[in-house]
Amino acid sequence: MPRGFFSIARTVLTVLGVLYGAAIVLLTIPYVQTHLLFVHAVRIPWSSNYDMPERYGLAPNKTINLRVNTADNESLGAWFVLSDPFYHSLPAIPSQPADHIPTALKTHPTILFFHGNAGTRAFHARIQHYTAFSSRLSANVLAVDYRGFGDSTGTPTEAGLARDARAAWNWLIANGATANQILIVGHSLGTGVSVLLSAELSDEGIAPRGVVLLSPFSSVSKVLETYNILGVVPLMRPLAMIPWAANIVKRALIHKFETDILVPRIKGPVLIAHAENDWDIPYSHSEALFNMFLEPLLPPSTPLPSNAVSLTEEEWATFTAQAAKRKEARAEIVTTVALHNFGTVHEFTEPERKVIFVQTLAGGHDYLGVQEGVQDVIGRTFGLFGR
Repeated sequence: MPRGFFSIARTVLTVLGVLYGAAIVLLTIPYVQTHLLFVHAVRIPWSSNYDMPERYGLAPNKTINLRVNTADNESLGAWFVLSDPFYHSLPAIPSQPADHIPTALKTHPTILFFHGNAGTRAFHARIQHYTAFSSRLSANVLAVDYRGFGDSTGTPTEAGLARDARAAWNWLIANGATANQILIVGHSLGTGVSVLLSAELSDEGIAPRGVVLLSPFSSVSKVLETYNILGVVPLMRPLAMIPWAANIVKRALIHKFETDILVPRIKGPVLIAHAENDWDIPYSHSEALFNMFLEPLLPPSTPLPSNAVSLTEEEWATFTAQAAKRKEARAEIVTTVALHNFGTVHEFTEPERKVIFVQTLAGGHDYLGVQEGVQDVIGRTFGLFGR
């Protein structure tokens, strides 16, 4: 090949290397981390009119635009969507829909919905979730924009979003809901928020109807390890060749959302759902979370030592026997059902809770929750049908 080709290739690779290095350095800066994780500056749809939810496809006066105040004096924009059965039971389209909130909360379950990063509560994918929850699942919906999102005040932080979640929960209780009528549902970033709230409530002996985690992640550091740019290029793979580099980036994280550490604290039923074609967060994150719930019920594991090749025949036999015991115990505890053209449902029950993992074939990242099959499992698990 001509010498010019190699010169161009070398220049391109050098530029890409410099850009990659700069991007990794930027990941260690708190301001940049905050904007990359929450993407709250992207307020899609632009110039949203939250006083007019009808513009985004919701029925006339079915949705109430309101404010939720937090313990640290932030003001959150929120929508309360009346369930279809309640809305249709009214003699006419209500002129003052806010007046009906207490009755709606007392007569129908409510989904407390925590959305993912970027966008606002008016984003079209989220509208589809409210519509599905209020119609197919016959539930009211409270959807809040975290601090710094939409028309909410403040700047997002992990601790701040936890306070936002508790403020939304407290608002429901103050307006007439009971804990066992509230189903906490989180999507993507919202799963981290949902787990923070659920763990806090469990510690206080408060039992919601249950928790649903749609397209969750096990922790922010694990997301960095598994994230592929455009679903193809591994973000952290080049750093893995430098042993200390990846650790520096992880230690610099200021928002950790360590869901995998928190999930054992959650009491009550939990449903995890993830699509195999999710390009943003691999479904291995949901497998890891399901296994965290399952781990206390299995025989202790024996990790394979780094010098496995030097194991004696007896040591290797002990290791394989323990692994076989764990596999056998798992098969006895977990019920697995394959649903044709939909996916697989894994489930186990223990005294404190039922845990279900729905692994779908389709749905991607943003539209998993509007899959009718996923909604059906949610409805049956948490008793939302037949109301």
